[in-house]
Amino acid sequence: MTRISFDEMKATIKLAFTNAGMPEEKADICARIHTESSRDGVYSHGLNRVERFVDYLGKGWVDGNAEPTIELNLGSMEIYNGNQGPGITNAIFAMNRAIANAELNGLGLVSLNNTTHWMRGGAYGWQAAEKGFIGICWTNTESCMPAWGAKSGGIGNNPFIMAVPRKEGHIVLDMAMSQYSYGKLQVTRLKDQKLPFPGGFDQEGNLTDEPGAIEETRRILPMGFWKGSGFAVMLDLISALLSGGLTTAGIDKAGKGGCGSCCQIFIAINPLKINTQEFIDQAISETIQQLKSSVPAEENGKIYYPGEQSLKTRHENMELGIPVDDGIWANVKELANLT
Repeated sequence: MTRISFDEMKATIKLAFTNAGMPEEKADICARIHTESSRDGVYSHGLNRVERFVDYLGKGWVDGNAEPTIELNLGSMEIYNGNQGPGITNAIFAMNRAIANAELNGLGLVSLNNTTHWMRGGAYGWQAAEKGFIGICWTNTESCMPAWGAKSGGIGNNPFIMAVPRKEGHIVLDMAMSQYSYGKLQVTRLKDQKLPFPGGFDQEGNLTDEPGAIEETRRILPMGFWKGSGFAVMLDLISALLSGGLTTAGIDKAGKGGCGSCCQIFIAINPLKINTQEFIDQAISETIQQLKSSVPAEENGKIYYPGEQSLKTRHENMELGIPVDDGIWANVKELANLT
């Protein structure tokens, strides 16, 4: 396995983006988020997404120069048009606006319509937590998951993120509506491994832990079966209704690739407007302590709070280098004109 330093990976990705026509400042921000995603172990939405993003820039599905423009200001709630700009820079802008409003009002909600793939949604939960705010955000997507009881894709695999700031390590939940995302299937397949639990259906309609078989049918399994299916539908509708943008059905008709013209919601809450720091610390501490005192189901097993393993992977990859798939790394270096 090849490992690459954070700085080398970021610089290479940035070159790939500037070569594709992005302005340097936006290319630098996007390269940082892609690299941080791989650093934290979300390889599917980090280095592995660079080629697709460059392809979308070339097709005009992402406008590398675009900035969000405001459409409605209701005080603590704002709506912006993302103008098909880079999903990462649009999302960072939107969460920063939500945080600014929460600083004043206790809560801020910013919605985006007409934006593009934000890559790792958890990045914006971490962004809020780093500034001391509770963060909640989600996006709708094109149809890429069958509704419960269906064989063909009809709903989005809409990622949902919640984050709580904590001095000893932020608590961040970043989850898709499926048991495993397509990115996780890809990473597992590239490692020639099986999934820990069945994650979808094969050609015969049987549940399977073989990632390649699920990629072929595109019948990924909604988390919680019908519950994940219903959750995905509600996230889709609410994101469109709060932003005036497209539903999953509309994104399909737009035909601009993964998450092209999607909607996103960003909520920031200032916990210190409601509680003392002492209360916050006690609530978090007793929750973590109770979680850690659980009896593991397996011998020598460990119980983790959401985001804990990401921090563990982050520290390991910063020390040892970020692992890469050699073929993907070679392709990104080629986009950066380094081969």
